[in-house]
Amino acid sequence: QVQLVESGGGLVQDGGSLRLSCAASGRTFSTYAMGWFRQAPGKEREFVAAISRSGGVTSYADSVKGRFTISRDNAKNTVYLQMHRLKPEETSIYYCAARSRGTSRNTNDYDYWGQGTQVTVSS
Repeated sequence: QVQLVESGGGLVQDGGSLRLSCAASGRTFSTYAMGWFRQAPGKEREFVAAISRSGGVTSYADSVKGRFTISRDNAKNTVYLQMHRLKPEETSIYYCAARSRGTSRNTNDYDYWGQGTQVTVSS
């Protein structure tokens, strides 16, 4: 079992940057592919980025490519999401998730979820 705790959310202005962190419990973090998702009020949860177990393979939603970077530090059991040039429409709760197989963009493929961290982008 893996427990995930996100942090780093907050209020930022249009065009600003934030770095989210997701700390995982347990000694098997490196055996999980990790993903970041977000959910705005009244909308479905959507894929943002994913990273393979080793960190060698990453995947991004088209809407964030070139602005967001996912990374991980297996020694620290942590995955990060660096976000630049944030937009007001990206105001959401951001969630990290873990799955015991390869990367996926599908929310249903993930086994464990954190409680989320709120990101608010003001215009």
